[in-house]
Amino acid sequence: MAGLAAAFGSGAMTNSFEDIMETDLIVLIGSNTTESHPVAGYKIKQAVKKGAKLIVIDPRNIELASYADLHLQLKPGTNLPLLNALAHVIIEEGLYNEEFIRERTEGFDSYKETVKDYSPEAVAEICGVPAEKIREAARMYAKASRAMLLYTMGITQFSFGTYGVLAVANLAMLTGHIGKDGAGVNPLRGQNNVQGACDMGGLPNVFTGYQRVDDPKANEKFSKAWGVKLPEKPGLTLGEMFDGALSGKIKAMYIMGENPVLSDPDARHIEHALEKLDFLVVQDIFLTETAKYADVVLPAATFAEKDGTFTNTERRVQRVRKAIPCVGESKPDWEIISLVAAKMGYPMNYQSAEEIFEEMRSLTPSYAGITYERLEKKSLQWPCPAPDHPGTKFLHSDKFVRGKGLFHPIPFREPEEKPDHEYPFTLITGRRLYHYHTGTMSRRSMMGEHVPEDHLEINPEDARTLKLSDGDRVRVTTRRGNVEIKVAITDKVPVGTVFTSFHFFESPVNQVTNPARDPMAKTPELKFSAAKIEKI
Repeated sequence: MAGLAAAFGSGAMTNSFEDIMETDLIVLIGSNTTESHPVAGYKIKQAVKKGAKLIVIDPRNIELASYADLHLQLKPGTNLPLLNALAHVIIEEGLYNEEFIRERTEGFDSYKETVKDYSPEAVAEICGVPAEKIREAARMYAKASRAMLLYTMGITQFSFGTYGVLAVANLAMLTGHIGKDGAGVNPLRGQNNVQGACDMGGLPNVFTGYQRVDDPKANEKFSKAWGVKLPEKPGLTLGEMFDGALSGKIKAMYIMGENPVLSDPDARHIEHALEKLDFLVVQDIFLTETAKYADVVLPAATFAEKDGTFTNTERRVQRVRKAIPCVGESKPDWEIISLVAAKMGYPMNYQSAEEIFEEMRSLTPSYAGITYERLEKKSLQWPCPAPDHPGTKFLHSDKFVRGKGLFHPIPFREPEEKPDHEYPFTLITGRRLYHYHTGTMSRRSMMGEHVPEDHLEINPEDARTLKLSDGDRVRVTTRRGNVEIKVAITDKVPVGTVFTSFHFFESPVNQVTNPARDPMAKTPELKFSAAKIEKI
């Protein structure tokens, strides 16, 4: 979100799922889409069968690599030089869109100066992808009539994650592959309502619709609507909050629908922070690993027990309708928050989710034209500024939200730690098809029976060196500690790289992942940790 907002003025997915079926070329980078986003993954398979070309850029031999016309199997942590090398070829061979750059962008000259040093021959030594493959991918992308870039956390979860997003945005502007059907830059959201949570101000620096808290006009508008003087400077990000708890700056915390004890890097650091708090409230549908640290647990209703809306990754607002009564003493989140607020002296007298939605859209231009009445008939994509507006299938058709798109020169940055003699492997984490986030729901369902425990993927050559057989248990150690897990020998991962998921409390891999953060977005480096593997 931080990177796309800086380049385009908006951090959202620019296209729709429908556009995947209309494009000529899909470039997939840092996304195991069929397992992490199976609906989008299925769309990509359909598009390929229909005739679209596919380029996969990923260290692992993921399922979609078998569908790809080209698989650039780069070394982990080398996204930036590879993306710069693609741009180098496009500029060197005169394949860039001069008219688009001239009329709709700024900052091209300094960007051009930066990427001239990233020849495919030089970058091949860094990222392990042959120079000719880099040239072929660049030509395919530049020459396509319509091309879509899709990416996820294999781009963002680095200490240089914002740079990675900016490098992707640079490529789209360089070729003019944005602002039309079947062409754009598309981050796939990791959970069903992440986009909606961000749209509703679930970030430390914005109100709803990304209206900044440090914008005097926006601050005044919301202060007036809510009848209080609101803070005028951004708050803390997730990692900064836990740092504050450890230092004693933050005394109390209220956690809703989040399980950081399993999902956050260097998780023992999280546990120590929670233990140091004076007071912790957890609001959730189950007693999660995090809820066990709470002084008070507030039982929340599930999606099936409440009314409201979800906004998915393509900016599509959809109605959620109550199907069953609330179980036990649980209540919808908005009711719990309203009751707590009233007890603290601020009356929230809402009677329904729709009433809250009406207040929100009156303050949020991008949602202003969306109503429950309209959503009863069909879903709508924001921006939808008026009741007669049809919604927006793709963004940036005439101009970018910020006016002109801004090129950013992106220098090469390496991960915070490198494999060495003591820690010779690179540990990557991700997701499994049959599980969801920290397993809070999926492991309580029949779906979880398909993968009842996790495993560490390791290349056959590394397994031979370590004298490992399928199913052996190993100790994975990084500079932050160790976890134990069984191994699965597979050529999905290259030599020197191991992979596992973060769904299982029995093998809590995030106890050992790297908490180093991107300086702009504060995203941790979950996708690269130096590790050693020992047979138990």
